[in-house]
Amino acid sequence: MISLRNIAVLLVLLGLLLAASCSTKTPKVDDQTDGPSRTDLKASDVADAVPVAEPRARYGNHSPYEVFGKKYYVLQSSEGYHKRGTASWYGSKFHGRRTSSGEPYDMHLATAAHKTLPLPSYAEVTNLDNGKKVIVKINDRGPFKDNRLIDMSYGAALRLGMTQTGTARVDVRVIDVSGDTPVVAYNAADSSLSADAAGTWLQVGAYGQREGAEQLAGRLKRASLSPVSIHDVGDLFRVWLGPYSSTAEVESIISRAIELGFERPHRVRR
Repeated sequence: MISLRNIAVLLVLLGLLLAASCSTKTPKVDDQTDGPSRTDLKASDVADAVPVAEPRARYGNHSPYEVFGKKYYVLQSSEGYHKRGTASWYGSKFHGRRTSSGEPYDMHLATAAHKTLPLPSYAEVTNLDNGKKVIVKINDRGPFKDNRLIDMSYGAALRLGMTQTGTARVDVRVIDVSGDTPVVAYNAADSSLSADAAGTWLQVGAYGQREGAEQLAGRLKRASLSPVSIHDVGDLFRVWLGPYSSTAEVESIISRAIELGFERPHRVRR
């Protein structure tokens, strides 16, 4: 026969077991932390986004929209947009998910998220702390933290050398793709142009290692596309054609490059 004392002990033990089971936290998918790619991705593996004229995305351009109780108004046009601020980056937690524009997020590509630029937009982003640059396609919304200007994909963050710091001071300059050929304007302080450079230059590619740039330059020369030059900007090697003095010559070179199987060159000018 079980005594009252034994019953009391059993009840205490049962209570302790129930308390312990209730205090155990059940893991949730939302607890997943963001992070880098599991692949051995290097900055030199991430190519610049190629600016092209595109219609506005069906999704992600509704204005105004509200996040965390704050309203945001999408710009009517990205033309002339040029701002400086703080960039952050996002990676594995969002890889494969749908972006605000409807495209799947690929952390290995050069893309970005912005709160108010039309989707899609293209921009050249410069890390003001180290001079590294990358051209991105803006196809997502964010970042929704105070004092953040733009959220870079993991790949773009690698190119900017900011994956370890998490954030960086950046310059964001939109590339105009309203015409047939994208244009990004460089100011007079850009060291990639010599003082006597004049006319229009065409960028055909950009590489993290000089070897890749030299290989592309060789292919262009063998295809009789000239003059060809390599411009070292920070740790990025850009392959340019030109300069050309007339619009007709520029359009002719662009058409020939595309016909010969090269990526569409985009104009860069001083």
